[in-house]
Amino acid sequence: MGLDEEIQQKGKEISTDAYGMSIGELVSLYKNGELDIHPAFQRYFRWTGEQKSRFIESLLLGIPIPSIFVSQTEKGRWDVVDGLQRLSTIFQLTGDLRDPDGRPVQPLVLSRTKYLPSLEGKRWAKSSPGADDEISESAKLILKRARLDLKIVLNKSDESSKYELFQRLNTGGSLATEQEVRNCILIMLNKAFFDWVSELGHYQAFRNCIPLSERQLEEQYDLELVVRFLVLKGLPLEELVGRNDLGTVLTEKIVGFAESKTYNLQQEASAFRKTFGLLEEALGEDAFKKFNAKKQKATGPLLISLFEVFALGVGCHCQSPGFAVGPGELKDAQKSIWRNRRFIDGTGSGVGPINRLPVTLALGREMFEP
Repeated sequence: MGLDEEIQQKGKEISTDAYGMSIGELVSLYKNGELDIHPAFQRYFRWTGEQKSRFIESLLLGIPIPSIFVSQTEKGRWDVVDGLQRLSTIFQLTGDLRDPDGRPVQPLVLSRTKYLPSLEGKRWAKSSPGADDEISESAKLILKRARLDLKIVLNKSDESSKYELFQRLNTGGSLATEQEVRNCILIMLNKAFFDWVSELGHYQAFRNCIPLSERQLEEQYDLELVVRFLVLKGLPLEELVGRNDLGTVLTEKIVGFAESKTYNLQQEASAFRKTFGLLEEALGEDAFKKFNAKKQKATGPLLISLFEVFALGVGCHCQSPGFAVGPGELKDAQKSIWRNRRFIDGTGSGVGPINRLPVTLALGREMFEP
């Protein structure tokens, strides 16, 4: 198939429309339940109060705002694909924003901005009778009448196109990490599946094996490790050939699992729990740290290359007949891996994930094969 044919075929998969809509109209849609901004996404967006105030300043001054992307569902509702932070800032200002449990979110109190310092302390409604902190009626009218450009992905579009569009619009934007984007896609696609992945991430034996920093936890690296386990432990190595980006592989595969009607959640959860139960018993928080021969103990941070060897190697075989790996064997493996030339050469500085994985996955599968 040539380029022109590819463009024609893929172009048919996404059908869009566009028109402007006032903020007042958008607030009404949200209050009526006709606009879903996925409140569960709020934890993955990190606009500060200052950023929110600058956005409101832009609306008041008529500064152009990027388009809002929404997807039209089968029932005609709009599902926000890109623009959640902008819309939630507006709804928080007007006092209409709700959290995932439907409870009101504390209304936004604005801070001073470069061009409108008098926004300091202002809010949509007075904090108390007689208070002088309410936005003026003229400013409210400006906000209500301000129009935002909406790009609508119509419901006849290929369903997967919505998630592809969400990923492209949000990666590198207001979301900090690929896993945060991945989480949002899973919530949009199959909330129950996301909850299952999140539940695995809270399994105590798993958490005891992954000493992560506060920042890593904030950026959802624990859930990325869960996704890596689910996707990579049984992945045929040939599927990595010709791929340049591991993040795309992880997203494609985990989305496929979420969409699948035959994916065995119980079996996969059992493998996950058995794997990290064994690793916790044998090594605990040292499971994925480098063994220091001089100090005769594991030291340093979690190394993803060791996670790929031990967690994915054990996970690959732990449900196979004849599998019997004990704490002593795991401890010996942690020490001996640093004398393995394949591991050292295949995981050294400058070796990217796509080139490293065929080495680490193969080693782990060989080491723990029944």
